[in-house]
Amino acid sequence: MNSLTIGLDTAKSVFHAVEKNSRGRVLSKAKLTRAKLFTYFANKPPCTVALEACGASHYWCRVISAYGHKAVMIAPQYVASHRKGNKNDFNDGNAIADVAQRDDIRTVPYKSIEQQDIQLLHRVRERLVRQRTALGNQTRGLLSEYGIVLRQGVAHLRKELPFILEESNNELTELACRQFFLLHEELLVLDEKVKQADNEIQRVALSHPISQRLMTMSGVGPIISTILLVALGKGEHFRNGRHFSAWCGLVPKQHSTGDKARLLGISKRGNTYIRTQLINGARSALRNASNKNDQVSRWAASLAERIGFNKACVALANKMARFAWAMVHNGQDYQLKP
Repeated sequence: MNSLTIGLDTAKSVFHAVEKNSRGRVLSKAKLTRAKLFTYFANKPPCTVALEACGASHYWCRVISAYGHKAVMIAPQYVASHRKGNKNDFNDGNAIADVAQRDDIRTVPYKSIEQQDIQLLHRVRERLVRQRTALGNQTRGLLSEYGIVLRQGVAHLRKELPFILEESNNELTELACRQFFLLHEELLVLDEKVKQADNEIQRVALSHPISQRLMTMSGVGPIISTILLVALGKGEHFRNGRHFSAWCGLVPKQHSTGDKARLLGISKRGNTYIRTQLINGARSALRNASNKNDQVSRWAASLAERIGFNKACVALANKMARFAWAMVHNGQDYQLKP
């Protein structure tokens, strides 16, 4: 591996590469089509190739690594702060190469095909759940215009809407009943699609040894174990468990000056979906903590009494993230201390 660094500004069909030596001097610039990009990297000696973390960047990192290069992804906010002059493709490539040569910039880990497959499942399921929630909210809102008020939640709507359509003592016209019937059918279709996505995620969770190990932790099921598998990989990108929990945005923000240390709420950095799932899992574990006698459950129950249930859930989610990193990185099983 030589000292050459290539900053690659990716796109759908035209790519811009900027080559720099170890002193930061620009050696060459190239504008490449998608077909020529493969030949370009095949003819280069092993070097560092940096890309901006964006659409298709995981794919290009895998392709570039297959040619023997070291592929790294840079977060977009770091690239923007290092760009010199106006924004154009070559200036973007130059900024990407500059950031890649710095030692104090954390890179983004790129995912394997297996990780992207699992992430695909989660993103499809997340969209379906979001569509189902939106459909339920719209249906409840439209019903309220006819003086019919339902409790929140898709389950209540799914159960009560058929009976409402059969009643004759409301203001629903024949036209309105037909529309609400179609909305109910659409809701059932989305329910079935969400169920199929859940079954697929469960199948993946039960077939993967790391996911099986993670599910032995209290509050972790198929959804959380598989999304942790996507986020962690083998755990080598994170120095320790605290680094991973900070990456998830589960540690306090710091606003200190002089000798005055001031900690605020959690940073909420990183992936919102992963953080949400961890907190939901912690919420489930904390509800059952009073029925258990292990060290973590006693600590969580005591914390909930002192600072409140919701804050204790976030603290437990932080601890769960650290446990997950240790289990994945060290290949350890979840061990409960009495």
